[in-house]
Amino acid sequence: MTGTGAASAPSPARPDGPSLVWLRDDLRLGDNPALTAAVERGRPVLLVYVLDEVSPGIRPLGGAARWWLHQSLTSLAADTAAIGGRLLLRRGLAGEVIDALVDELGAGAVFWNRRYGAAERDVDTAVKTRLTDAGIVAHSFAGSLLFEPWTIRTGGGTPYTVFTPFWRACTNGPPPRAPYPAPGALDDAAAGLSSDALDSWELEPRHPDWAAGLRSAWAVGESAAQQALATFLDEALPKYGTERDQPAQQATSRLSPHLRWGEISPHQIWHATDVARRGLTGAAATSATRFLTEVGWREFAYHVLFHAPDLATANLRQGYDAFPWPPLDERALQAWQQGRTGFRLVDAGMRELWRTGSMHNRVRMVTASFLIKNLLIDWREGEQWFWDTLVDADPASNPFGWQWVAGSGADAAPYFRVFNPELQAAKFDPNNEYVRQNVPEWGTDAYPAPIVDLGETRRAALAAYEQVKAARPTPA
Repeated sequence: MTGTGAASAPSPARPDGPSLVWLRDDLRLGDNPALTAAVERGRPVLLVYVLDEVSPGIRPLGGAARWWLHQSLTSLAADTAAIGGRLLLRRGLAGEVIDALVDELGAGAVFWNRRYGAAERDVDTAVKTRLTDAGIVAHSFAGSLLFEPWTIRTGGGTPYTVFTPFWRACTNGPPPRAPYPAPGALDDAAAGLSSDALDSWELEPRHPDWAAGLRSAWAVGESAAQQALATFLDEALPKYGTERDQPAQQATSRLSPHLRWGEISPHQIWHATDVARRGLTGAAATSATRFLTEVGWREFAYHVLFHAPDLATANLRQGYDAFPWPPLDERALQAWQQGRTGFRLVDAGMRELWRTGSMHNRVRMVTASFLIKNLLIDWREGEQWFWDTLVDADPASNPFGWQWVAGSGADAAPYFRVFNPELQAAKFDPNNEYVRQNVPEWGTDAYPAPIVDLGETRRAALAAYEQVKAARPTPA
């Protein structure tokens, strides 16, 4: 292993050699275009997952994401074995691992579903070039988005920077394709090939084991994802439009981590929801449309990432580079991370995050606004914390959401919009159900006093924003 991502060309393969399916963020058998193509090729099939955290530019996974990945791979391995196949695990530079595995297998074809980060695309392009030059079939597929980023453009040929016209352009065209069925059986091509033991990757926390809350909160895997979708469509979809902003209610889909890891595809969600919508009327039908629009926001985030690959580290609106962040207040950051700010909704959200690896979307906005605009802490600090603690942290939606709240991103909320956490609590959790679920000591002497004055900090944030206005920020 060189550590550079470079790899020697694989040996020419037999035209009738087995097919290799390279899995990444698509840990499912159903609606997996790469797997469908491999099966249709008519040769034995091998599935491989490569844990690559060392190729240049690849962002290492956060702790909660690593926990989820372990469970998801365990589930997928069992599902694959049940239909006669095998999931192989390898770790290292993906380019080198795939090239070596092609030689070991004598593969005639390699298939995968596309990724959209710049570093990931660089790895995939290099692999495809080497395979093709060696006479090996190499094809990538659209398996993770409804619409490919290069297909949705403004009339001027540029990427969209505002959601509403973006989504209109998406939905005014042909509808998303129908999902592909899962294969009923696989002809195993992995005989004699070695696989890493999943436990050797040490994805699960051990010293200490902090994942008890995650295990209680989530069922992981493709079957669990399908069950979550069915439950949502049957029980919560009709009230989604009216109750989705109330964190104490069971009105959201809880599909985001399943989507992030590809245990379910957006095409499966789209078509199942569309079928359900046809049986609804009035407000319930509107709720279904609203839910599909939220799926559209995920699409938008990935399209933005495709065109702005440094989304997690650089302001999309370059004028925000002028924002005068004060020196980092470590004590304030820690209070926010631990859910001990003295503001009930913020603290409830941060404790829900630590316990379950997730947080209600409305509360995500409130906690992010508090960090950025009341504590005057750079949005990148919050993005990194969420990256480490969210089971659904992905390279697009996570930084996109933080930049949206900060005002520096695409279609962002204006910086002068500051979410008052007390007003938000009164409006969306009026009976303090969500607060009491997560902050049992709230309302007692054990609960901490507020660490800042909301009015003073709001005024300070708006004063700092004047420097951004002076810099005349424009979209990148």
